[in-house]
Amino acid sequence: MGNLCACFEKKPVAAKLRSSRRSSNVQQGPNSSKSWNRIRTSRNKFDDSMLQEQALAAAILFRQHQQNGSVSLPFDRSTSLRYPTSSGSKRAGQLPRSSSSRARSLTDPLLQPQQLVNQEIKHDDLETDHFVLVHGGGFGAWCWYKTIALLEEGGFKVTAIDLTGSGIHSFDTNEITSLSQYVKPLTDFLEKLANGEKVILVGHDFGGTCISYAMELFPIKIAKAVFIAAAMVTNGQSTLDMFSQQEGSNGLMRQAQIFLYANGNDHPPTAIELDKSLLRDLLFNQSPSKDVALASVSMRQTPFAPVLEKLSLSDMKYGSVRRFYIETLEDSAIPITLQESMINSSPPEKVFRLKGADHSPFFSKPQALHKLLVEISKIPST
Repeated sequence: MGNLCACFEKKPVAAKLRSSRRSSNVQQGPNSSKSWNRIRTSRNKFDDSMLQEQALAAAILFRQHQQNGSVSLPFDRSTSLRYPTSSGSKRAGQLPRSSSSRARSLTDPLLQPQQLVNQEIKHDDLETDHFVLVHGGGFGAWCWYKTIALLEEGGFKVTAIDLTGSGIHSFDTNEITSLSQYVKPLTDFLEKLANGEKVILVGHDFGGTCISYAMELFPIKIAKAVFIAAAMVTNGQSTLDMFSQQEGSNGLMRQAQIFLYANGNDHPPTAIELDKSLLRDLLFNQSPSKDVALASVSMRQTPFAPVLEKLSLSDMKYGSVRRFYIETLEDSAIPITLQESMINSSPPEKVFRLKGADHSPFFSKPQALHKLLVEISKIPST
């Protein structure tokens, strides 16, 4: 969503033109055979290194389960793909780096530091181990696919919600006229929870406003609320009010926004969509290309009426839910200055920072984000 205070005017958005040069008539030099020999030799060394690293990882895995009294263990073929690590030594317990900052390695060991972290979690000691993930404007439940996989690997229960007109929800975004209508899939889910069952609500972007609305309705069903680069409004504020505090601070967002007028140009906008040629710079400036491609074919319009709606948030209900905020330091959509402004206006219990994360940390820093979510789940009741 970002800075939504731009004027409601129709304007053309110039697509970026990218030129590329390709050299032609490339000739092989006399040293080409020597180059091939060097490449072949390095591949052999790479294969040896891979075998050595896998053998070492297998030995560690065997010893660990031998100490636990069991050496019979099913082999998870997907582990090395889900938790890539760079080559070289790692300190015990250190999380692997995000795939956004380096290429994946084919020599990833079978046993990953993230697995050791997950094994330390005692779910019986948690107030709840059920996460409910709420996407931001234009996104859908699909954007959480890495977070879902990581949490489920650790034994957590995860529910990712498609809000009305988002993801695979078929409703026409232009026909959404209120925040309650937009958030209905979330409130329906919370309403059906069994008595005494609690969840950890996680909201990203405009999803922060959505979970705030739900916190006011179902405070006893929400153990904790986590805002990830999200709108965190105060009582009587709308999402537009919050972002208008820094009017003119985000020219890229104003460039990217395209307002839709399904009811005619003489009426307020009904929805907002983003210029796809600017998606990478705005939302995914630190994210892998494959995730940018996924988003470019999956993102939908954001309904405009819910953005205008002022929330009624009480200390007795909304204020009774423990709040946590995760800042994204390389965010081009909701700059860190705006994130800190929201935090100062309504301080949460604790603030976490994700270095190197863009507006979509579930893509750019999935494992670091996962670590923070697990850490928040383990914070005991006060």
